[in-house]
Amino acid sequence: MFLSVFDMFKVGIGPSSSHTMGPMVAAARFLDMMRNSPFEFHGLKGSLHGSLAFTGVGHATDRATILGLAGFIPDTYDNDKAEAALADINATHTVQPEGLPPLAFDPKADLVFDYDHTLDGHANAMILMATDAQGDVTLRQVFYSIGGGFVLTEEELAQGKATDEGDPVPYPFKSATEMLEMAKASGKSIAAMKRANEISRGCEVSLAKGTARLWEVMNGCIERGLVTDGILPGGLNVRRRAKGIYDALEAERGMNLTAPHTINDWMSVYAMAVNEENAAGGQVVTAPTNGAAGVLPATLRYYLDHVPGAAPSHIEDFLLTAAAIGGLVKFNASISGAEAGCQAEVGSAAAMAAAGLCAVMGGTPEQVENAAEIALEHHLGMTCDPVKGLVQVPCIERNGLGAIKAVSAASLALRGDGQHFVPLDSAIETMRQTGQDMHEKYKETSLGGLAVNVPNC
Repeated sequence: MFLSVFDMFKVGIGPSSSHTMGPMVAAARFLDMMRNSPFEFHGLKGSLHGSLAFTGVGHATDRATILGLAGFIPDTYDNDKAEAALADINATHTVQPEGLPPLAFDPKADLVFDYDHTLDGHANAMILMATDAQGDVTLRQVFYSIGGGFVLTEEELAQGKATDEGDPVPYPFKSATEMLEMAKASGKSIAAMKRANEISRGCEVSLAKGTARLWEVMNGCIERGLVTDGILPGGLNVRRRAKGIYDALEAERGMNLTAPHTINDWMSVYAMAVNEENAAGGQVVTAPTNGAAGVLPATLRYYLDHVPGAAPSHIEDFLLTAAAIGGLVKFNASISGAEAGCQAEVGSAAAMAAAGLCAVMGGTPEQVENAAEIALEHHLGMTCDPVKGLVQVPCIERNGLGAIKAVSAASLALRGDGQHFVPLDSAIETMRQTGQDMHEKYKETSLGGLAVNVPNC
């Protein structure tokens, strides 16, 4: 099993990797299908199903789909160009993607939120269709946005294409048990094994440049969030809080009376800064998802800014270790809130961040695995119940607490020798089973929990 660090961490836009980035990616894939088709097309239609329908408005799923059909992709997204394109599409009822003729598309009539028909493959489902001059459908494709910006067609999902199909890698661990066995046999750290796997599929230079860019985008997101205030979009009138908290913390620097627990506020504010940017539709990195994008950058920023002896040269090891753990969770369970609740998003993110921090602070592979297990175990059962379908309440603060748990888990693991009662594989399997048993109203549909018990009008 191999999942690249650049699959686990993808540069994209907020507010959701599965509900915003995924649909945009699906639309781009559909355009490629059209370009490779012998038919002549004159129009486009689409429908959103399951969680994409129920929380699609709050996650800007319709906007992302429309822009995707116009040729936009997450990695190169430009907000000013997107706004101009949307205005033109709404005025002309036409999209003009590169390599295709102008296509009739009225966003209000041709993109349907279908609340009545769920599809079997995944809770995040959408159907895209192209029509001929008579309005008949001549190309139709079902897409599933399976979390973290990953998208599969109906056929790919049925064929198991979510698993790796590339050339063999030196350390093909698909469980934490195998990972530890390979680490012991090779004498390598988890990061070193992951690096060897990455280089076998690419090159060392591109890996270094790629991971450097990932941290640059993550840290840039923190920095923007720390200096921006105002009200987040979406109608809840949630105030940005990161700037105010950060300003207060900066003012307290050097004061002898600062309580030790104030360090928790630093971890939280870094995470909240990211998730406020995400909620505003800004540029973020899936880690492993947008809804959980603040946990890992906050933990890494905490390490760099607050841990004695921390070095930027360790950033790559942090990200590689975290990606290794994230790959295990995704392969054996889920990173999708619509599939397994928030335990699959913030829980997975905390496990990844705890592992990364433990690794760069000198932890053995056994201690790293222990750190990931502690963090995941204490998120088990966490529901995904965003108020009004927005990635704001409780998501923003939840990332802050996820970062605190990640640091605590790494610290506890480093105090031990790596031996512990619950294996990471067991925690991952428990998360999968818990997600399977969890009622649908608690899995990113906004039909239960805080979403219905907090007034949001």
